[in-house]
Amino acid sequence: SNIGHAQSAAGVAGIIKMIQAIRHGVLPKTLHVDEPSTKVDWSAGAVELLTERRPWPEVDRPRRAAVSAFGVSGTNAHVIIEQAPATAPEEAAEAATPSVVPWLVSAKTASALRAQAGRLADTTGDFAPVDVAHTLLTSRSLFPERAVVIAEDHEGFDHGLRALASDGPAAELVTGTADVDGKTAFVFPGQGHQWAGMGAQLLEASPVFAAAMAECAQALSAYVDWSLLDVIRQTEDAPGFDRVDVVQPASFAIMVSLARLWQHHGVTPDAVIGHSQGEIAAAHISGALTLDDAARIVTLRSQAIGAHLAGHGGM
Repeated sequence: SNIGHAQSAAGVAGIIKMIQAIRHGVLPKTLHVDEPSTKVDWSAGAVELLTERRPWPEVDRPRRAAVSAFGVSGTNAHVIIEQAPATAPEEAAEAATPSVVPWLVSAKTASALRAQAGRLADTTGDFAPVDVAHTLLTSRSLFPERAVVIAEDHEGFDHGLRALASDGPAAELVTGTADVDGKTAFVFPGQGHQWAGMGAQLLEASPVFAAAMAECAQALSAYVDWSLLDVIRQTEDAPGFDRVDVVQPASFAIMVSLARLWQHHGVTPDAVIGHSQGEIAAAHISGALTLDDAARIVTLRSQAIGAHLAGHGGM
């Protein structure tokens, strides 16, 4: 693709054009050519103008294209672009896609918020939910009037958006006015907030959460004779949450890993607070305790409660 350009942006346009051509496997039609140059012997060799778009030939090598820029001063630039190698199998890409996605909608007024929700409901049906979520969060300004639609599929998003557009309620919809100057606090609870299977689906769906849980499991393994991941997945031989020396370290690990997931997505606390094992998690997230120190405290403390203190007023 030869780019004779009146400004430098034309060269960039040529690069973008050829990247898209490689991506889609299409040789683009040559534009603005009425007839081939008479200065070239087109009968010699196998070079010809692309008068019509055609599929990129299938060959056993990466696709390549060249973009040239010829300056009036005689300064020329030549760039060769090659198809990028596959970086990950489809299975891994699918596993990293969250099953539940939030769509953030914001506007300056409540009426504008409802109008935007209606437009989204009419135009987003053909796009992947995770792509819509990313675009809404990163490419639009955030205003005080806000709503979040949380769903797993287009049917859920459509239901939540149309409820927002009509100023009605929906299980998928959360509304409110943001305090743009407010601060964020992470609150970590104590025992009593756990439930069977908590974190198991997130462990499979979120690589960030899974990595944080693996770090917690490694830190806890020095003090316990059970596997954190087996407890979360509720495998047959794993101990249950009826044991205080299991539930407290496990819920500590869940809280730490959830905090790391929030931080990965850009939600960073200005303050942390917690109770019982939640206080230990808060101390670690704040940086006051290393993960190894926090794991030691939460496990030895819970073991002491179970063996000596529970029911005797020792706390």
